[in-house]
Amino acid sequence: MSKLDAITLGVHRDSLLNNPLLQKTELGRPLRRCFTLPPDGFTYGKPNGNKDSGAADALVWRSAPPQQFSHKEKKKPRDFQSLNKSAVQVGLTTAQEHFQYRATHDVRRKDSGNERTTQKIKRLPPTMVFGVPTKPSTPVYDLLGHKYQDRWLEERRKAEDGMRARQKQKRHVDKNIYETRASLLRKYQPPVDPPPLWHMAKFNKIPPVTVTFRSEKAKSAAFDHHATDSTSRKGVFGHGIYEPAKS
Repeated sequence: MSKLDAITLGVHRDSLLNNPLLQKTELGRPLRRCFTLPPDGFTYGKPNGNKDSGAADALVWRSAPPQQFSHKEKKKPRDFQSLNKSAVQVGLTTAQEHFQYRATHDVRRKDSGNERTTQKIKRLPPTMVFGVPTKPSTPVYDLLGHKYQDRWLEERRKAEDGMRARQKQKRHVDKNIYETRASLLRKYQPPVDPPPLWHMAKFNKIPPVTVTFRSEKAKSAAFDHHATDSTSRKGVFGHGIYEPAKS
């Protein structure tokens, strides 16, 4: 009987030894977390690829071979128009018959020319040079001859001529005069009532029943004023607006 069996009561189990709470720290070793680890001589990591050459291969630069990518061809969509046409030609008309026909037959769409060109992978040519192109040299002859100044003056002259032509064209365009309320009232002529109908002479001599003047003197003064003022007014009885001066 071991000393552990003598001290520990009950049946001894292996899980007691693997319990991290009961384990003690070993000197110079990490704590165990109840995981099964490889032996001490195990090396962690991924193995390096085998290379036949050593330093000579590292000093010589070689272009990497082009990588060959395998592109899986996508399955083309089904051509339902062709399926419907062939089903009708066979004599199928109902939806259930068409569904069964499509389950047993399959027709794929054909690629057009545009789809083929878009699906192609565009690769850059090996002779392509990247970067910004070199700017051309400054034309010394144009600088000495003031060509840039003459060119700018010519452009400005053309722009001014075009502006003058547009302004001249705007002047000759006939536009309607904007009418305001005052101008419309000034030109408005009230409609003139037609002359009264013919009456018998005996009815015209009947005096009015109502007298609005205070006296005969006030009545005569009012009629005299109306007679002198009615010449410059519009209307049959001279009660309208004043007429403008006529040349």
